[in-house]
Amino acid sequence: MTVSLSAPFSREALKKLKAGDRVLISGEIFSARDAAHKRMDEALDRGEELPFKLSGSAVYYMGPSPAVPGHPIGSAGPTTSSRMDRYTPRLLDLGLSAMIGKGKRSPEVHGAIVRNGAVYFAAVGGAGALLSERILSSEVIAYEDLGTEAIRRLTVRDFPCIVVIDSTGADLYETAPAQYRA
Repeated sequence: MTVSLSAPFSREALKKLKAGDRVLISGEIFSARDAAHKRMDEALDRGEELPFKLSGSAVYYMGPSPAVPGHPIGSAGPTTSSRMDRYTPRLLDLGLSAMIGKGKRSPEVHGAIVRNGAVYFAAVGGAGALLSERILSSEVIAYEDLGTEAIRRLTVRDFPCIVVIDSTGADLYETAPAQYRA
């Protein structure tokens, strides 16, 4: 089943998704990687506001290559999500609705996804050039000094993902290998 979703997301829309669903996301998402997550965590420790509203938002774990002339962004493939796991439960508890990346998540992140009714999407690794064609605009909104790891506001249209961990905790990385072996 392929589902079209508008970002920012409503909790009701996310609760309808099941692990394994194919999703096309359109709307506004944010990119942030390791260094940006560390800075956001430090900002929260100081009692500061984050550069974007977490509620309903999705963070894409991606650091783009430089844009080629006439395009808003260069290759924009997902990075390994587990590198953000130490920061993710806190962001989920503060309202983050979804993450897009690749690879398994820690038990702590898995629990926070379920506790908060969030969703973890996977984008296809190695397909950054194709994924960048689904990004209509890219604007650095925070931590510009981090270069490719700066936080960006992305406008996407029909950005393809797969639900890996749904809001109930069903995890495609656990169920798919078992189905294959059977």
